[in-house]
Amino acid sequence: MGLVQEIGDRVVGNVEKVVVGKRREIELAFVAMLCQGHVLIEDVPGVGKTVLAKSFARSIGCSFRRIQFTPDLLPSDITGVSVFNQKTREFEFRPGPVMAQIVLTDEINRATPKTQSALLECMEERQVTVDEYTYRLPEPFLIMATQNPIEYEGTFPLPEAQLDRFLMRISLGYPRPEEEISILDAQQFQHPLETIEQVIDVEELKAVQEAIKQVYVDPLVKEYIVSLVHATRDFPDVYLGASPRGSLGLYKTCQALAALQGRDFVIPDDVKAMAESILAHRIIVSPSARIRNVDTRAVVQEILSTLPVPGTRTRSGAR
Repeated sequence: MGLVQEIGDRVVGNVEKVVVGKRREIELAFVAMLCQGHVLIEDVPGVGKTVLAKSFARSIGCSFRRIQFTPDLLPSDITGVSVFNQKTREFEFRPGPVMAQIVLTDEINRATPKTQSALLECMEERQVTVDEYTYRLPEPFLIMATQNPIEYEGTFPLPEAQLDRFLMRISLGYPRPEEEISILDAQQFQHPLETIEQVIDVEELKAVQEAIKQVYVDPLVKEYIVSLVHATRDFPDVYLGASPRGSLGLYKTCQALAALQGRDFVIPDDVKAMAESILAHRIIVSPSARIRNVDTRAVVQEILSTLPVPGTRTRSGAR
């Protein structure tokens, strides 16, 4: 797992030159990239959501496209459209901006549900279907979506089916005063994004994406993951708990996190570290809990504090 850790340090360190003081959040986003999962960045304007996506694209040498979601955006504006060619007398496919390796969907909740649904096939099957023809998306393929959790005027909440397709939800938050001073100094003459260099290529990324699949997960840890997800479904304030896709996402991200830390096995602390980012956005609280402002992050943390952690296992298999 040394290769994964070495490449992770290179990418995370490079992105941290631009997104100052957010190493944990950058690591989480890279974990999603290793697991070929999509990221929902939910935070207030101006904290670096767009810069984070651009920094990853430049660090890895991936193609990058940005889609500004607005109420008048159409599904064809995302996936592409077939246009009749007068010379050849045939229809030609004009690919949309989703045909890139890293796609930033800015303010995703400002588009109508019809337009939002255009991403469902892209996120799950990694393909788009236009006029009965199916087109594969490039590899690797990652959607980084942003939304403002404060401003709700003129927005359309993401449906549960789409939220569930996001591997994780992260928030960057405001920088500390000393970090904000560093940002002022770094951008005095030009934005650091203009000078950031590529540190790995796509083939190296694909290699580490395959390598993390070899990380060992003990049956006791698997039971812990499943018990945690099941607990979200039985929690008193929860109307709808995390899906099996949540279990799979937690399993894969724990493998990636362990590899980034130089281990070839997963420990319960990896599960605890990833649980909130993977499960909280998949939980829907009951109407009565919503009135009491129950936060799904708090639900996950409460479950973690009460759920027994699995013990150790000897090599013979006895607990």
